[in-house]
Amino acid sequence: MTGTMKWRYRKQKIFFGGVRLAALTLTAALGGLLFFIFINGFQAISWEFLTQPPRDSMTKGGIMPAILGTIYLTVGAIAVALPLGVMAAVYLTEYAQQGRIVRAIRVGVNCLAGVPSVVFGLFGLGFFVVFLQFGSSILSGALTLGILILPTIIGASEEALKAVPQTFREASLALGVSKWLTIWKIVLPNALPGILTGSILGIGRAAGETAPIMFTAAAFFTAKLPGSVFDEVMALPYHVYVLATAGTYIEQTRPLQYGTILVLVALVLGIDLIAIIIRGYMRRKKRW
Repeated sequence: MTGTMKWRYRKQKIFFGGVRLAALTLTAALGGLLFFIFINGFQAISWEFLTQPPRDSMTKGGIMPAILGTIYLTVGAIAVALPLGVMAAVYLTEYAQQGRIVRAIRVGVNCLAGVPSVVFGLFGLGFFVVFLQFGSSILSGALTLGILILPTIIGASEEALKAVPQTFREASLALGVSKWLTIWKIVLPNALPGILTGSILGIGRAAGETAPIMFTAAAFFTAKLPGSVFDEVMALPYHVYVLATAGTYIEQTRPLQYGTILVLVALVLGIDLIAIIIRGYMRRKKRW
């Protein structure tokens, strides 16, 4: 082995060593964070905590209204953002003539992905709550969160559609199949696993946001469950914020704070796991 090849091999080992170290560092940090949350929150978990509403100034009882509120808002956000995001990605990838306008739209989508969530919250307050007169409600919160995660879903869906080989489209069109049917029957099924990846990222962000729902949907306290989409709800992220900053007995509710965080993390991971299972099933089905 020549000196040049030895130097290249050494550089390769250094590079891969740095990559492994970075991966291990991130894994250790995530594991340490989850372990810290679990150790501090596990003592608060009980059947009463998961099935009862808060009581005694939220120092006792449970978080059932907040759990259901978070599920309603997250599912509503995905129901809003997923169809719109996929349709926008299909248009930008399959129909739009590539040029300055499309590039400007993509730049706008990328910029929206970096806008602070509090800006979306203020937009939801002004447009959905005040202008459309939906009030502080599940509907306003779900629409606001849907717009919040829309850029993520559009970007992931575009990349998934671009990853589908062009030969699939050409073969279908050569057989006389219309372009729309080609997209519906050929392109979208093959791109679905990648689209679900974007949805998983959106779910995690929608479930954990506090600022948007603070202005549009979240209630400080409510013991009753919502009866319609125009009712306010409690939500886990906002409930943690209330217990940690605005509550009367902050130190007394510390175990409840960690318990609520643990439930939120478990809820997000559970929803993500369902989406991952569906994605894996679609990938196996595509191989068949």
